[in-house]
Amino acid sequence: MNSIEASIRNTGTKGEVNNLRSKGIVPAIIYGGKNQNQKISVPKKIIKLLLDKENFLSNILTLNIEGNSQNVLPREIKFDTVTDEPIHVDFLRIVKGSKIALEIPVKFINNEKSPGLKRGGVLNIVRRKVELKCPTENIPGELIVDLENKDIGESFKISSIKLPEGVTPTIQGRDFVVATLAAPTIIKEPEKPAEETAEGEGTAEGAEAGTEGTEGESKAAESDKKEVDKKEPDKSDKKEGDKGKKEDKKTPTEKK
Repeated sequence: MNSIEASIRNTGTKGEVNNLRSKGIVPAIIYGGKNQNQKISVPKKIIKLLLDKENFLSNILTLNIEGNSQNVLPREIKFDTVTDEPIHVDFLRIVKGSKIALEIPVKFINNEKSPGLKRGGVLNIVRRKVELKCPTENIPGELIVDLENKDIGESFKISSIKLPEGVTPTIQGRDFVVATLAAPTIIKEPEKPAEETAEGEGTAEGAEAGTEGTEGESKAAESDKKEVDKKEPDKSDKKEGDKGKKEDKKTPTEKK
């Protein structure tokens, strides 16, 4: 249990409260139980050190106020919206015999002794904190889940976690799951598509080859046509030649 020094404050205006903050002091208040609310102040550096530790809002603190000590529980802390520095803390006075609802963090131990995790299993944490109703004199700091000898397919429910005496979950009527040990998920990598540039080059080469083939056929056709023209003389020339021969066969008398 942490013990910190606190002072009684008699601030009545907003200006006086801001003056405390400018000196590195955080105003706070203690409430609860049969006693009246009490205004106090705590050094900012101590509050920041406590905030760096886990479970600040679920750990009982002892406040030493001018020779008197009180057990309190931090219930709310306010921060400056610009600097993110703590500017006010509410402390709940601990009264024996009463109960309080708190969110208690879950801690997993013996991960290296779990055969399921060794085989690539995955620990899926459903609840990192569990809300419990606790006696003020018996508040657990954390809930322990032991993974030793735990294999793939097992689940960890609230009934499998040992709770301190008098501590009960605020959720009643069902045995809710805190975590599961699942099989590894294997993601198949999609096949890599063919590069577009290679396809484009192939298409272009095919087109060029087709163009060259067409040009070759055209040239061959022209060559064949010339050969035909050489072999077959013009019919009109032939008729004129035949006509000249007939005229030459006429007798001298006919010529006269």
